[in-house]
Amino acid sequence: MEAPTDEPALLPDRPRVDARRPLALIVGVVAAVLFVALRLAVDLDGGAPLAFDVWWDDAMAALANPVLVITAWIPATVGGTIGMIAIGVSTTIVFLLVKRPWDALNVASAIALVVLIGAPLAAVIARARPSDSLAETQATSFPSGHTAVATTIAVTLALILRRGWIWAAGVVWVLLMMWSRTYLHAHWLSDVTAGLLEGVAVSTLVWALIDVWRVRRAQRVVGDEG
Repeated sequence: MEAPTDEPALLPDRPRVDARRPLALIVGVVAAVLFVALRLAVDLDGGAPLAFDVWWDDAMAALANPVLVITAWIPATVGGTIGMIAIGVSTTIVFLLVKRPWDALNVASAIALVVLIGAPLAAVIARARPSDSLAETQATSFPSGHTAVATTIAVTLALILRRGWIWAAGVVWVLLMMWSRTYLHAHWLSDVTAGLLEGVAVSTLVWALIDVWRVRRAQRVVGDEG
């Protein structure tokens, strides 16, 4: 979702529309539709694990290994509530310090929204986690909050900073988080897939809306000055 440009990345007062906005909107809407479809599929089964959920959970159990368990706990801990709040707040502060308020607003808004959507939804759906969970046991399995927040931060930063290595690092981080949560049997595969879709939808749509707001405000300022 990168577009070549000779301009500095996302200057806060740049009035030109970002060429990536239409694609971001399409990706966001498609991700949202797929998220709803997966939610309905889970609901139709009364919250029971889907066929591929059982297959994946059994595959992870077959790979049981103390070293892998410790490895899986690293992203699970870093991507936990405290870790994600720290990352979100620190990233927002950094953007404010370098005088990029729109980017700070983007990060803060995306993280806040994905949590406000995911946490209540998980409580309402109350889907049971795998019985052999090595992490959380409360019935708030769908969607995976760890995966949703990790995806939101990764995609948001990649869209803002426009660097290929950030996209690559983000993909690795999100896949590692998805594996971690299922390897620890804290979530079904459909839970982390839903978290991925939620994160993609929120991050792309919030980024696009912030871009609309930023451009319109910059155009008004330019118009007033003219």
